[in-house]
Amino acid sequence: MVTIKDIAQATGVSFTTVSNVINGKHHRVSAETIARINDAIKELGYVPNMSARSLVSSSSRVIGFINHVVTKDDSNFMEDPFHSIFIGVLERVLRENGYYLMLRTVATAGELMAFLQNWNVDGLFFTGIFKDSFYDSFAALKIPVILVDSYITDTRICNIGLEDFEGSYLAASHLIENRHQKIAFVCPPLREGGVINARFHGYRKALDDHDIPFDPELVLDDEMDLESCQRLCGRLLTIPGLTGLVVAADIMAANLITCMREKGIMVPRDISVVGFDDIILSRLITPPLTTIRQDMNRKGALAVEMMIRLLEGERPPQTHITLPVHLVRRESVRKL
Repeated sequence: MVTIKDIAQATGVSFTTVSNVINGKHHRVSAETIARINDAIKELGYVPNMSARSLVSSSSRVIGFINHVVTKDDSNFMEDPFHSIFIGVLERVLRENGYYLMLRTVATAGELMAFLQNWNVDGLFFTGIFKDSFYDSFAALKIPVILVDSYITDTRICNIGLEDFEGSYLAASHLIENRHQKIAFVCPPLREGGVINARFHGYRKALDDHDIPFDPELVLDDEMDLESCQRLCGRLLTIPGLTGLVVAADIMAANLITCMREKGIMVPRDISVVGFDDIILSRLITPPLTTIRQDMNRKGALAVEMMIRLLEGERPPQTHITLPVHLVRRESVRKL
């Protein structure tokens, strides 16, 4: 079996230099040396033994992505394009830096502990995290942890998220500027201290700033799948005078537009809709969706950068990053 030592002898460089190239630490090696080592790897047929490397170095170079958003039995969280796009960015940037991504949905603290006992991961990304007993189960872990889109404030833990409040404020304000007064907020189940709750308060602040009375009957929450949106659509039909929707996620907005069209309600002729995220689907549906854009590529790249700094024993310059959002105007809003 070909070893790193064989590659080093064939190329005339040190064991450490070959190891750096194999592990993606290219900033420490010249481009010419990288090319020479890669050529030798191909010529000699070297295949890294990840299990052996893990035992020798106590590092697996595997980073876990723990999803704590538990969906219904007949659906999965990856149906939301936001998750698949973001995870794709994480995988690509980790791969470019010599790391591997392992994805796992975990419902309870017991499942998380079982996962950690069975897999030697170097670090963890978490999504869907609130300040509760599940958070307490991993907050003191001795490996790097990064929360994604969480509103937990903990100096021990790094966090990367968005201006959720500001985004929803922009969405509601855009409808109001187009003379809409009766505007519903449609979202996944609301929970105190989370992303959706922040977006709800942004919507409510926009109403307050424009002297529009808040009506709790105009807050409709359910799951984001098509069946749930069909139920929501039925509820929307019972609200007289409704002209605008602020929807907390693009996939939910797209499902609602489809359901409303089936019932003869046309967007934006009969009702205007603003989404959130600016996933690819928002440009493909009819009409193209006006939405709040977040930069998922930057978000994923920054999350990996934070993780690698922690893995290398550094403290990131910022442990809590809040990325900006902005309104993207398309064709799902009309002026009354």
